Amino acid sequence: MVYLASAAPIPLYGIYRAEDALSYTDLSLSSVFYFAGAVSALVIFGRLSNHFGRRPVALLSVAMTALACLLFFNVHSATPLLAGRLLQGLSCGLASTALASWVVDCASSVPAWLSPAVLSTGPMTGLTIGGIGSGFLVEYAPLPRQLIFMIVIALLALCALLIIKGTETIDAKPGALGSLKPDLKLPATARRAFPLAAVTFVCTWSLGGFFQAFGPAMAREQLHSASALAAALVFASIMAPGAIGASLAGRTHAVKAQRLGMLSFTVAVMALLWTLDMGNLTAFLIVSVITGIAQGTVLAGSIQTMVSDLDITERAGVLSVIYATSYTGAAIPTLLAGKMSEHFSLLSVASGYGVLALAGCAIVFITPLFSRNHTTNETC
Repeated sequence: MVYLASAAPIPLYGIYRAEDALSYTDLSLSSVFYFAGAVSALVIFGRLSNHFGRRPVALLSVAMTALACLLFFNVHSATPLLAGRLLQGLSCGLASTALASWVVDCASSVPAWLSPAVLSTGPMTGLTIGGIGSGFLVEYAPLPRQLIFMIVIALLALCALLIIKGTETIDAKPGALGSLKPDLKLPATARRAFPLAAVTFVCTWSLGGFFQAFGPAMAREQLHSASALAAALVFASIMAPGAIGASLAGRTHAVKAQRLGMLSFTVAVMALLWTLDMGNLTAFLIVSVITGIAQGTVLAGSIQTMVSDLDITERAGVLSVIYATSYTGAAIPTLLAGKMSEHFSLLSVASGYGVLALAGCAIVFITPLFSRNHTTNETC
């Protein structure tokens, strides 16, 4: 629900640009503020749920999301948009550790692949529902600037009630203030898997950040549709299929899912750029769905390489590192893309993400070869 709310403003970006004269830089900064808020919450507050419990931190996340929705009621300049997106980032960062850890805590009686699948695709599923729902309401319902946020606030109230009734899995303990000191250390098992996993997080999340900031602009300028619903579909097409990819990853070994997923993702991104150049909305959406499936596969595989066999007290910290890496990897390219959009076409800017995917794929496949050769030489 928190991630659903974070996608709600995106279909309105076209209205903000047309009616309120917000620039592409303003819109890209809104995504950067969102990512910065998420990283701050992960790095500083990522371990709070180990001390206060999962439930109180989850409730705080829901409350901050509701406050952000109130700010979006009256967006006519960049200030309330940036403030609201910052709050949404903070709330998503808290949810990424408290709620995600809660999911893993309660997953002992379900298949081993299920919790990584939920962790990797839950945010994307929420973003998809929020984006499409908002796009539909903006296009066809009254009060296009406010109605979606009224509905989200009502749903958040329901979520708060469900959280209150949930079973707490962590006993409160002292040391909360000490936990605010950034500590991104990883257990040995997660540390070994982190470098390659980080590459995949950056490559996949950065493309998601581009879709978040420039989805409406791509729909309008490259794909020739000014519809808010089309803008929402462009954004959702790469987010929703991640659940399919995650379920596919659960049927194979984590490392294999990571490598095959990254290869498929890279090929799909190349095809995505081709359809964007063609200007065909239907072809673009089809290829974007394929890209989303590949993205879900590589993310689920990479997360599984890091979270398997962790102690319950290690999960929140590891998840903080995973999501902090992902959000940072999305924020920096989005900031650069916003600056580049002032001088280059959206297609040219998007091509940079193709280069990033190619580089990431090469690293994922070549690095293990060097490691294997190094191990062989030491043995000899």
